[in-house]
Formats: sequence, C-alpha cells, structure tokens
Amino acid sequence: MPAVTVQQGPRDIELKRELIKKITDAFVETYRIPAETVMVFIEETPADSFGVGGKLAADK
Repeated sequence: MPAVTVQQGPRDIELKRELIKKITDAFVETYRIPAETVMVFIEETPADSFGVGGKLAADK
C-alpha cells in the first residue's frame, strides 16, 4: 500500500482533490494497483511558519 505525503502551504479544497486524484492515478497506472490501496496525506503549513529563498513565505 503506497503512502504519499505532500507538504505545502494552504490550498483550496478543490486543488487538493485534484492533486490527490492525479497522484493516485499515477500509482494506479505505473504500479498497476487498485486506487483503493493508495493513500495520500496533505500536510499544510501556514505561510507564517516556513520560508522560501531566505524569506518568510507570509512576506511574499
């Protein structure tokens, strides 16, 4: 049972649904396994709790 964790800033629920579907589809196609065996976890970190390029993401 593959498990994928995506770490990201907050996103709209529709975008998360699309991402989960595409990740699942990639495993189904590549590994030839049932979609029901693929687990995708999304961990969201607020923009004031991480940095990119030496700057706090909330400051961009």
